[in-house]
Amino acid sequence: MKVHHGIESYRKIKNPVVTVGTFDGVHFGHQKIINRLKRIASECNGESVLLTFDPHPRKVLFKDRSLKLINTTDEKIKILSELGLDHLVIYPFTNDFSKFSAEEYISELLVKKLRTHYLVIGYDHHFGNKREGDINLLKKVEKNYPFNLEEIKAHEIDEIKVSSTKIRDAIENGNIHLFKEYCGRNFEFSGSVVYGNGIGKTINTATANIKLDNDDKIRPADGVYAVLCQLDNNFLKGIMNIGVRPSIDINHQKSTEVHLFDFDKNIYKKLLKVEVISKIRDEIKFPSLDDLKNQITKDIKEAKKILNS
Repeated sequence: MKVHHGIESYRKIKNPVVTVGTFDGVHFGHQKIINRLKRIASECNGESVLLTFDPHPRKVLFKDRSLKLINTTDEKIKILSELGLDHLVIYPFTNDFSKFSAEEYISELLVKKLRTHYLVIGYDHHFGNKREGDINLLKKVEKNYPFNLEEIKAHEIDEIKVSSTKIRDAIENGNIHLFKEYCGRNFEFSGSVVYGNGIGKTINTATANIKLDNDDKIRPADGVYAVLCQLDNNFLKGIMNIGVRPSIDINHQKSTEVHLFDFDKNIYKKLLKVEVISKIRDEIKFPSLDDLKNQITKDIKEAKKILNS
């Protein structure tokens, strides 16, 4: 897959078959669109093209700092590449671009810049200033432009019963098991190992304190999880705690910590990729450190059972 940051590196390709969207999560609904794109490209001897935006339009239009992304740009690139897409165009979403009328969006971006041969678009997709453009406008002006149009019908999308909003809700509510049902893979994030307060060693459970590499990345609800981690080229099993560590941290600072099984190397400043497999329990406050230690032993046993199954 060729990745184009902006339109400058996008050269003339044969019969571009284009779809447009943020595709956050790249869930089964998105995958269905991509598969349709690839099939049409094969039939018309063309190449599949996905146009997406960075930053997310809501960050620009509504200054929505509460919006957390399911995928970082790098994660999205990796997932889309594995799905067999030919081209990914990451277009900068700015205030000036948001003021494009729907007609300008079609003529300047889809026709002039992308040279769209075939456009595949969902029934509920909106574009242009004040979201005035939709499938009805495209049908109306289709005869004026040199591209074919295919609408993905409501029933085709709705029958999958998934959306990026639904996925965010599942993650933030601790229903991490639903992520795989919606997307076909486990939820992942990456971050650097940073110095913590060393409390883990005092309870014989050394942990790696993780600083996520993107502040806009969504994180799971507070709790304890079984995880698989990638460190350099090594794959390790472990257990993760997200939360304020109410039993041992009087400052109640939120942290993301991973304890790797049978591992005691210094990995500060290393990049750790974390794949979240299953939630074990909510985060709770224990009456004593001994109670906490006993529960951690049980959590590790449960995590190993999950990861070995």
